[in-house]
Amino acid sequence: MFLALAAVLIGWVALTDHSAPAAPQQKGPGYEADDAVDLVARVDAFTASFRDRRFYRPPTRTDRDTVAQGVLLFLDGHHQQAQQRLAAVDFEIRTLVDRGTGRRFAEVFDRSEDGSAPRGWGRIYLPLDSPARWSVQVPHPIADQATERLGTHVLLGSRGGVMIIAGAHRNAGRGDSADMAHRRDSVFDAVCARLAERGFPGLQIHGFAAESAPDYDVIASTGRGRIALAEGRILANALRDQGFSVCRAWVRDCALEGRTNVQGRKAAAQHVPFLHVEFGNGLRTDERLTARVVEAVGHLTTAWARG
Repeated sequence: MFLALAAVLIGWVALTDHSAPAAPQQKGPGYEADDAVDLVARVDAFTASFRDRRFYRPPTRTDRDTVAQGVLLFLDGHHQQAQQRLAAVDFEIRTLVDRGTGRRFAEVFDRSEDGSAPRGWGRIYLPLDSPARWSVQVPHPIADQATERLGTHVLLGSRGGVMIIAGAHRNAGRGDSADMAHRRDSVFDAVCARLAERGFPGLQIHGFAAESAPDYDVIASTGRGRIALAEGRILANALRDQGFSVCRAWVRDCALEGRTNVQGRKAAAQHVPFLHVEFGNGLRTDERLTARVVEAVGHLTTAWARG
């Protein structure tokens, strides 16, 4: 009995101890030493150029499938094969360690980012020091101000997260071609779809202007389906306990419920939990409020990390 209890406690400490960096791990072929970075600042730098609504080039189906396959190969531990698959569409992998948390990630990035004609296909961050269990999705960086920062803080707040972040402003392409939340023909959607097929619950982060819902700080929705009702209640209650006013779309009509969100529709079809969450401006831009949001979200993502 004592040994069993001790094993449970040791496992809980290993999961929840965020203070110490993970022990160094052997690199796969082709890897350089980890780059030590401030991951929030790194994502800020990546998205900074989106303000000019730079060009977006839609990927082909082969492009989309190849990136998604590379991500899955990496998650399955086939790192060299993943690199080879991704290289076929000019994607690459770096390994990083976040200075503040000691968390290690693989950064899957588009080599065209630094070129004269970036394609805008986005980035994916994969955990290296814990099993991948859930995703945080950022479809509208810069357009939904500071959602890229909030998403990164959420990623760092609990173990086991995969972050998928769009690579261009939502208005960068022709029509709505760069609106990742409403297009199925993107690298962003291809990766999110494959993770949903594997049963990864997803949290998609958006931002709203005060006039859209003046009585609320947060709008929480299960999107097209209702699979995530329990998760939605956990999140909404935790946000309420932090002093935020939450419109619960499963209880009443709310603005911006995300019913047409394509990642939510895919998750519903797979019977996988998905939450579409809109955060007010202050919760995204005020560091003190953001910290409270991340603490609340951690009640959910830590449970997801446990599997």
